[in-house]
Amino acid sequence: MRGEEPNLPKRADVGYRAINALTGHGDPIMVPADATEMLQYEGEVVVVIGKECRNVTEEQALDYVLGYTIGNDVSERTWQRNDRTMWRAKNTDTFKPMGPWIATDVDPDQMHVTIEVNKNVVGEYDLKTAIFGVRHYISEMSKYLTLVPGDILWMGTDGATENMKDGDVCDITVSSIGTLSNPVVWSKA
Repeated sequence: MRGEEPNLPKRADVGYRAINALTGHGDPIMVPADATEMLQYEGEVVVVIGKECRNVTEEQALDYVLGYTIGNDVSERTWQRNDRTMWRAKNTDTFKPMGPWIATDVDPDQMHVTIEVNKNVVGEYDLKTAIFGVRHYISEMSKYLTLVPGDILWMGTDGATENMKDGDVCDITVSSIGTLSNPVVWSKA
């Protein structure tokens, strides 16, 4: 992939995402003019919590899920490396496309994710092969905070990502859910 050994996490770390970064299916990803060419997609399954959840086991975890949707955790990697936190790299307005809807009654262990840029497949993976699964994330998080209806949990991506540029269209398809599609628009000023 990148010619280096992966640095796998020891525990399931949770990434904060700001509400202002959310945008919908078909909406443009608006990139600030001072962003570098290191703007990358991360195709992810997003879990939507449906019931208040605190101190649950992995076996109980899915009982608190309303459903699942698709997310693109757009990341500006230069900002990510240089800022002390990821406030800008992952939370810039429109950097979190999500949708097109919430699917209920689906099994996360059966989900296959395909990422395309301009109709070319650039990545794919099965959610069941993730280092930490949906059940684990929910259980771990619920030890420290109460999850409430409407909370959204981004499950992470797999593999190396590539740069997106002005005019690209990023499509993320998740079996049992559908396709999230967003064009990339680079600001000129």
